[in-house]
Amino acid sequence: MLDGFKKFILRGNVVDMAVGVVIGAAFGGVVTALTKDLLTPLIAAIVGKPDFSALHFTINGSLFPVGDFINTCVSFLLIAAAIYFFVVTPVNALVARMRKDPAPADPTTKKCTECLSEIPIDARRCAHCAQPQVGKAA
Repeated sequence: MLDGFKKFILRGNVVDMAVGVVIGAAFGGVVTALTKDLLTPLIAAIVGKPDFSALHFTINGSLFPVGDFINTCVSFLLIAAAIYFFVVTPVNALVARMRKDPAPADPTTKKCTECLSEIPIDARRCAHCAQPQVGKAA
């Protein structure tokens, strides 16, 4: 029983997933700090203090603190924008730069100079019209 558990834990995808979760949690802290310490004060400097926690309404004695919900939504949007512009866009640009398109294959046929039929590139005469071919490419 422990042998099966050991095989399961040491499989590559389980270890990779564990590393991804740990790195993701650490990166989440970095993005949260970027949003809280840099982006939110920048927005506050431009449009005023972005704190909606004081917004609320009461119905039949029940308090609805909608301001906290608005703060959480604004925080989510800022974090999503920070991830997109500071992580996704640069990584996509890096991957696109590193990806190289394969070189086009050398042609294996050419057009006959007389009848314009496709013939092998090394042919000296056209198989369709029997005209001599000059050079390798027509």
